[in-house]
Amino acid sequence: MRIEHDTMGEVMIPRDAYFGSQTQRAVDNFPISGKRISNDLIHALGLVKKVAAKVNFQLGKFTSCATPLGANEVEAMIAAAGEVADGKFDAEFPIDVYQTGSGTSSNMNANEVIANRAIELLGGDRFNPQKQIHPNDHVNLGQSTNDMFPTAIHVAVASLIKNLLIPSLSACHEILLRKSESWQEVLKIGRTHLADAVPMTLGQEFGGFARQIELAVERAKLAMEQVLELPAGGTAVGTGINTHPEFGKKVAENLAELTSIPFVEAKDHFEANAQRDGVVAAHALIKSISVTLMNVANNIRFLSSGPRCGYYEVMLPDLQPGSSIMPGKVNPVLCESLMQVAARVVGNDQTMTTAAATGGHFQLNIMMPVLADTALESVKILAAATNIFTQKALEGMEANESICKSAIERSLAMATGLNPYIGYEKAAAIAKEAFKTGKTVRDICNEKNVLKPDDLQKALDPLKMAKSK
Repeated sequence: MRIEHDTMGEVMIPRDAYFGSQTQRAVDNFPISGKRISNDLIHALGLVKKVAAKVNFQLGKFTSCATPLGANEVEAMIAAAGEVADGKFDAEFPIDVYQTGSGTSSNMNANEVIANRAIELLGGDRFNPQKQIHPNDHVNLGQSTNDMFPTAIHVAVASLIKNLLIPSLSACHEILLRKSESWQEVLKIGRTHLADAVPMTLGQEFGGFARQIELAVERAKLAMEQVLELPAGGTAVGTGINTHPEFGKKVAENLAELTSIPFVEAKDHFEANAQRDGVVAAHALIKSISVTLMNVANNIRFLSSGPRCGYYEVMLPDLQPGSSIMPGKVNPVLCESLMQVAARVVGNDQTMTTAAATGGHFQLNIMMPVLADTALESVKILAAATNIFTQKALEGMEANESICKSAIERSLAMATGLNPYIGYEKAAAIAKEAFKTGKTVRDICNEKNVLKPDDLQKALDPLKMAKSK
């Protein structure tokens, strides 16, 4: 162990740790869940600190601060922050998610690690209490946790949506569309209220699923748009005290260039510091995507049910034994996995709502760590589950054409085609008689000479019914 000092006194810290006293105090104060803040948020913090150092240098802030820095020292600080952004110091962020509500502990964690690593890169002694590069005076120059931590949240959320969620949804859409196109002539019975409905094709049904996911992609893009305004530049309460007037604008521009995400400076820094409405709105859209995915997965789960006593209109790849007692049983496990993930995201949305609504008082939201952790978890697990579902279930899924077609002639909904010829009530009577006798609608019509053979063929043509548009 080593001893470090801060404004509150001495602190014992692990000997080789890159973090310092404020991080250790937080570790000691919050032994809550054992769950650290997300690596994605750590990387975003590193990126934000890297850009902040670069912008402060360009604006001349390091030459006018309490302890001026030269170009070499700033370059070392930028390099150290870059290493944090690249994930090289993830183990140096030990603080629990359930910490100070502003994220100050994690912001200082980043400041301390970057300062000590920069000193090391310069060949200095990072254990020297007289810090050549100071966590507060230099790494946090012109910044506050209150504007930089939420900036990192926005960067992390937007990056995961862009790099993980949108690609996973797009791949899912592409495969569903491909299946739809190849199954356009596979006739099957439709179902409404879980009851038999008029004929359609399996391609039409899966075209509907494909469109759902296509719309989910658009919602993901819209979710990313909710977090494009960055609070950087507002410092403590939104006034921008102790920072350069151009700082926020230039930080946003640099982050946009590095991430290829069109970040911009917040239009109103008081709103941007105080509330996390943008993250809440983004998550609400992510929740709607999870609802879509649950619906699609559940429908495919039902359509694949069987193989002898269910629908079994589509056949999913066999992935693993489905029962510890029933030999040969195989279950739609990836549908179930995706549905569980979707359920988690729906629950996460309640956490987002509560944390944003009750935590945003006056000039600061004090539930930002849990907001960040929840939003990032939702995006990551939804993207991962969608990827696996697409690759291991949808890719190898096949149509069971014989089963699809076998139900059509037996369906009482075939009577719908008689409506234009004999009217609803007479058609209903034929459907009821067919059900009572166990015969088909076509059988009853033939027995009673309801229509001329040519007209009956037209009326009860399932392909015509399915392709009426």
